[in-house]
Amino acid sequence: MDLNGVAAVVTGGASGLGEATARALAAQGAKVALFDLNAEKGESVAAEIGGVFCAVNVTSDESVDAGFAKARAAHGQERVLVNCAGTGNAIKTASRDKGTGEPKHFPLDAFNAIIQINLVGTFRCVAKAAAGMLTLEPTEGGERGAIVNTASVAAEDGQMGQAAYSASKGGVVGMTLPIARDLSAEGIRVNTILPGIFNTPLMNAAPQNVKDALGASVPFPKRLGEAGEFASLALEMIRNPYFNGEDVRLDGAIRMGMR
Repeated sequence: MDLNGVAAVVTGGASGLGEATARALAAQGAKVALFDLNAEKGESVAAEIGGVFCAVNVTSDESVDAGFAKARAAHGQERVLVNCAGTGNAIKTASRDKGTGEPKHFPLDAFNAIIQINLVGTFRCVAKAAAGMLTLEPTEGGERGAIVNTASVAAEDGQMGQAAYSASKGGVVGMTLPIARDLSAEGIRVNTILPGIFNTPLMNAAPQNVKDALGASVPFPKRLGEAGEFASLALEMIRNPYFNGEDVRLDGAIRMGMR
Protein backbone atom coordinates (compact mmCIF):
# COMPACT_ATOMS: atom_id res chain seq x y z
CA MET A 1 0.00 0.00 0.00
CA ASP A 2 1.30 3.42 -0.97
CA LEU A 3 0.94 5.58 2.14
CA ASN A 4 1.29 8.97 0.48
CA GLY A 5 -1.92 10.91 1.05
CA VAL A 6 -3.60 8.01 2.86
CA ALA A 7 -5.61 8.73 6.02
CA ALA A 8 -4.41 6.83 9.09
CA VAL A 9 -5.52 6.54 12.72
CA VAL A 10 -3.13 5.57 15.53
CA THR A 11 -4.56 4.85 18.97
CA GLY A 12 -2.25 5.59 21.86
CA GLY A 13 -0.52 7.88 19.41
CA ALA A 14 0.66 10.54 21.85
CA SER A 15 3.62 8.58 23.20
CA GLY A 16 5.74 5.45 23.02
CA LEU A 17 5.09 2.91 20.29
CA GLY A 18 2.07 4.80 19.02
CA GLU A 19 3.91 8.10 18.70
CA ALA A 20 6.78 6.46 16.82
CA THR A 21 4.35 4.80 14.44
CA ALA A 22 2.42 8.03 13.88
CA ARG A 23 5.65 9.84 13.05
CA ALA A 24 6.74 7.05 10.70
CA LEU A 25 3.41 7.12 8.89
CA ALA A 26 3.53 10.89 8.54
CA ALA A 27 7.08 10.66 7.16
CA GLN A 28 5.67 8.45 4.40
CA GLY A 29 3.08 11.09 3.52
CA ALA A 30 0.11 9.71 5.47
CA LYS A 31 -2.44 12.04 7.04
CA VAL A 32 -2.41 10.90 10.66
CA ALA A 33 -5.00 11.24 13.41
CA LEU A 34 -3.88 10.49 16.97
CA PHE A 35 -6.34 8.93 19.43
CA ASP A 36 -5.19 9.38 23.03
CA LEU A 37 -6.22 10.64 26.45
CA ASN A 38 -3.15 12.87 26.86
CA ALA A 39 -4.35 16.03 25.15
CA GLU A 40 -1.24 18.11 25.84
CA LYS A 41 1.18 15.59 24.37
CA GLY A 42 -1.24 14.54 21.65
CA GLU A 43 -1.77 18.07 20.40
CA SER A 44 1.99 18.66 20.42
CA VAL A 45 2.79 15.52 18.40
CA ALA A 46 -0.07 16.19 15.99
CA ALA A 47 1.20 19.71 15.36
CA GLU A 48 4.73 18.42 14.70
CA ILE A 49 3.61 15.85 12.12
CA GLY A 50 0.84 17.88 10.51
CA GLY A 51 -1.85 15.61 11.89
CA VAL A 52 -4.91 15.96 14.08
CA PHE A 53 -5.42 15.00 17.72
CA CYS A 54 -8.62 13.37 18.92
CA ALA A 55 -9.25 12.94 22.65
CA VAL A 56 -10.44 9.33 22.78
CA ASN A 57 -11.14 6.77 25.48
CA VAL A 58 -11.13 3.40 23.72
CA THR A 59 -13.46 1.89 26.35
CA SER A 60 -16.29 4.21 25.26
CA ASP A 61 -18.37 3.79 22.09
CA GLU A 62 -19.32 7.46 22.14
CA SER A 63 -15.73 8.61 22.56
CA VAL A 64 -14.42 6.36 19.78
CA ASP A 65 -17.26 7.39 17.45
CA ALA A 66 -16.48 11.06 18.11
CA GLY A 67 -12.78 10.43 17.47
CA PHE A 68 -13.41 8.76 14.11
CA ALA A 69 -15.84 11.53 13.16
CA LYS A 70 -13.22 14.20 13.89
CA ALA A 71 -10.45 12.29 12.12
CA ARG A 72 -12.58 11.65 9.04
CA ALA A 73 -13.75 15.27 8.89
CA ALA A 74 -10.10 16.33 8.79
CA HIS A 75 -8.58 13.65 6.56
CA GLY A 76 -11.34 11.55 5.06
CA GLN A 77 -12.03 7.88 5.70
CA GLU A 78 -8.97 6.14 7.13
CA ARG A 79 -7.42 3.32 5.14
CA VAL A 80 -4.95 2.51 7.96
CA LEU A 81 -5.53 1.79 11.65
CA VAL A 82 -2.76 1.03 14.15
CA ASN A 83 -3.89 0.13 17.66
CA CYS A 84 -1.30 0.97 20.32
CA ALA A 85 -3.56 2.11 23.18
CA GLY A 86 -3.17 -0.16 26.17
CA THR A 87 -2.11 -0.54 29.78
CA GLY A 88 -1.31 -3.20 32.36
CA ASN A 89 -1.17 -4.09 36.02
CA ALA A 90 0.61 -6.62 38.20
CA ILE A 91 -1.56 -8.52 40.68
CA LYS A 92 -1.38 -12.18 41.64
CA THR A 93 -4.49 -14.29 41.11
CA ALA A 94 -4.55 -15.08 44.83
CA SER A 95 -2.09 -14.15 47.55
CA ARG A 96 -1.76 -13.34 51.24
CA ASP A 97 -2.00 -9.85 52.67
CA LYS A 98 1.50 -8.80 53.70
CA GLY A 99 0.20 -7.30 56.92
CA THR A 100 -2.34 -9.82 58.14
CA GLY A 101 -1.52 -12.95 56.15
CA GLU A 102 -5.18 -13.22 55.17
CA PRO A 103 -5.94 -14.63 51.70
CA LYS A 104 -7.09 -12.23 49.02
CA HIS A 105 -7.72 -12.50 45.28
CA PHE A 106 -7.24 -10.40 42.15
CA PRO A 107 -10.00 -7.74 42.29
CA LEU A 108 -12.32 -8.55 39.39
CA ASP A 109 -12.92 -4.90 38.57
CA ALA A 110 -9.16 -4.44 38.11
CA PHE A 111 -9.04 -7.55 35.89
CA ASN A 112 -11.97 -6.34 33.82
CA ALA A 113 -10.48 -2.87 33.40
CA ILE A 114 -7.44 -4.31 31.60
CA ILE A 115 -9.62 -6.50 29.38
CA GLN A 116 -11.81 -3.52 28.48
CA ILE A 117 -8.89 -1.31 27.48
CA ASN A 118 -6.52 -3.77 25.81
CA LEU A 119 -8.88 -6.28 24.23
CA VAL A 120 -12.35 -4.81 23.91
CA GLY A 121 -10.95 -1.35 23.18
CA THR A 122 -8.81 -2.77 20.39
CA PHE A 123 -11.73 -4.68 18.89
CA ARG A 124 -14.00 -1.63 19.17
CA CYS A 125 -11.59 0.45 17.09
CA VAL A 126 -11.01 -2.39 14.60
CA ALA A 127 -14.71 -2.97 14.03
CA LYS A 128 -15.54 0.70 13.60
CA ALA A 129 -12.56 1.39 11.32
CA ALA A 130 -13.29 -1.69 9.21
CA ALA A 131 -16.92 -0.65 8.77
CA GLY A 132 -15.70 2.71 7.51
CA MET A 133 -13.17 1.09 5.18
CA LEU A 134 -16.01 -0.79 3.48
CA THR A 135 -17.10 2.55 2.00
CA LEU A 136 -13.76 2.99 0.19
CA GLU A 137 -13.01 2.01 -3.37
CA PRO A 138 -10.28 -0.64 -3.49
CA THR A 139 -6.81 0.23 -4.71
CA GLU A 140 -5.41 -1.28 -7.91
CA GLY A 141 -4.28 -4.24 -5.81
CA GLY A 142 -7.79 -4.69 -4.40
CA GLU A 143 -7.03 -3.27 -0.96
CA ARG A 144 -9.43 -1.19 1.08
CA GLY A 145 -7.36 -1.02 4.24
CA ALA A 146 -4.75 -2.39 6.61
CA ILE A 147 -4.97 -2.79 10.38
CA VAL A 148 -2.13 -3.43 12.83
CA ASN A 149 -2.81 -4.35 16.46
CA THR A 150 -0.43 -4.44 19.41
CA ALA A 151 -0.30 -7.47 21.69
CA SER A 152 2.77 -8.43 23.76
CA VAL A 153 5.10 -11.35 24.31
CA ALA A 154 3.11 -11.69 27.53
CA ALA A 155 0.39 -13.22 25.36
CA GLU A 156 2.65 -16.27 25.18
CA ASP A 157 5.10 -15.84 28.09
CA GLY A 158 2.98 -14.26 30.82
CA GLN A 159 4.82 -13.69 34.07
CA MET A 160 3.63 -13.75 37.67
CA GLY A 161 1.01 -11.09 38.26
CA GLN A 162 0.17 -10.76 34.58
CA ALA A 163 -3.04 -12.80 34.41
CA ALA A 164 -5.16 -9.86 33.25
CA TYR A 165 -2.54 -8.37 30.96
CA SER A 166 -1.67 -11.72 29.38
CA ALA A 167 -5.35 -12.60 28.93
CA SER A 168 -6.01 -9.28 27.22
CA LYS A 169 -3.02 -9.56 24.90
CA GLY A 170 -3.67 -13.24 24.25
CA GLY A 171 -7.14 -12.21 23.16
CA VAL A 172 -5.69 -9.74 20.66
CA VAL A 173 -3.52 -12.53 19.23
CA GLY A 174 -6.44 -14.95 19.17
CA MET A 175 -8.74 -12.64 17.24
CA THR A 176 -6.21 -11.64 14.58
CA LEU A 177 -6.79 -14.50 12.15
CA PRO A 178 -10.59 -14.61 12.53
CA ILE A 179 -10.82 -10.86 11.88
CA ALA A 180 -8.49 -11.15 8.89
CA ARG A 181 -10.75 -13.89 7.55
CA ASP A 182 -13.88 -11.84 8.26
CA LEU A 183 -12.51 -8.92 6.25
CA SER A 184 -10.66 -10.79 3.52
CA ALA A 185 -13.43 -10.56 0.94
CA GLU A 186 -13.37 -6.76 1.35
CA GLY A 187 -9.62 -6.39 0.87
CA ILE A 188 -8.82 -5.39 4.45
CA ARG A 189 -5.72 -6.95 6.04
CA VAL A 190 -5.13 -7.47 9.76
CA ASN A 191 -1.87 -8.25 11.57
CA THR A 192 -0.59 -8.08 15.14
CA ILE A 193 2.81 -7.25 16.66
CA LEU A 194 3.92 -8.86 19.93
CA PRO A 195 6.60 -6.50 21.28
CA GLY A 196 9.06 -7.61 23.93
CA ILE A 197 10.77 -5.20 26.34
CA PHE A 198 10.79 -1.76 24.72
CA ASN A 199 12.27 1.56 25.69
CA THR A 200 9.01 3.47 26.17
CA PRO A 201 8.08 6.34 28.52
CA LEU A 202 6.78 3.79 31.03
CA MET A 203 10.11 1.96 30.97
CA ASN A 204 12.00 5.25 31.26
CA ALA A 205 10.62 5.62 34.78
CA ALA A 206 12.61 2.55 35.88
CA PRO A 207 16.08 2.98 37.41
CA GLN A 208 18.96 2.67 34.95
CA ASN A 209 20.29 -0.49 36.61
CA VAL A 210 16.89 -2.15 36.10
CA LYS A 211 16.81 -1.16 32.44
CA ASP A 212 20.38 -2.39 31.98
CA ALA A 213 19.50 -5.76 33.52
CA LEU A 214 16.42 -6.10 31.32
CA GLY A 215 18.41 -5.23 28.23
CA ALA A 216 21.09 -7.78 29.15
CA SER A 217 18.42 -10.49 29.35
CA VAL A 218 17.67 -10.14 25.64
CA PRO A 219 19.60 -12.76 23.61
CA PHE A 220 20.45 -10.33 20.78
CA PRO A 221 20.74 -7.45 20.51
CA LYS A 222 21.35 -7.09 24.24
CA ARG A 223 19.30 -3.97 24.79
CA LEU A 224 15.74 -2.75 25.01
CA GLY A 225 13.78 -2.42 21.81
CA GLU A 226 13.37 1.06 20.35
CA ALA A 227 9.97 2.45 19.41
CA GLY A 228 11.22 3.13 15.89
CA GLU A 229 11.82 -0.59 15.43
CA PHE A 230 8.21 -1.29 16.28
CA ALA A 231 7.11 1.42 13.85
CA SER A 232 9.27 -0.12 11.13
CA LEU A 233 7.50 -3.46 11.44
CA ALA A 234 4.09 -1.78 11.56
CA LEU A 235 4.88 0.01 8.30
CA GLU A 236 6.02 -3.22 6.66
CA MET A 237 2.76 -4.90 7.69
CA ILE A 238 0.82 -2.01 6.17
CA ARG A 239 2.81 -1.66 2.95
CA ASN A 240 3.35 -5.34 2.12
CA PRO A 241 0.12 -6.59 0.47
CA TYR A 242 0.82 -10.25 1.25
CA PHE A 243 1.22 -9.65 4.98
CA ASN A 244 -2.09 -10.78 6.45
CA GLY A 245 -3.45 -12.68 9.44
CA GLU A 246 -0.07 -12.83 11.19
CA ASP A 247 1.05 -12.45 14.81
CA VAL A 248 4.74 -11.53 14.91
CA ARG A 249 7.02 -11.34 17.94
CA LEU A 250 9.45 -8.40 17.96
CA ASP A 251 11.60 -9.21 20.95
CA GLY A 252 15.27 -9.94 20.22
CA ALA A 253 14.50 -13.66 20.79
CA ILE A 254 13.66 -13.17 24.47
CA ARG A 255 11.41 -15.64 26.28
CA MET A 256 10.11 -14.20 29.50
CA GLY A 257 10.83 -16.00 32.76
CA MET A 258 8.47 -16.74 35.59
CA ARG A 259 8.96 -13.32 37.15
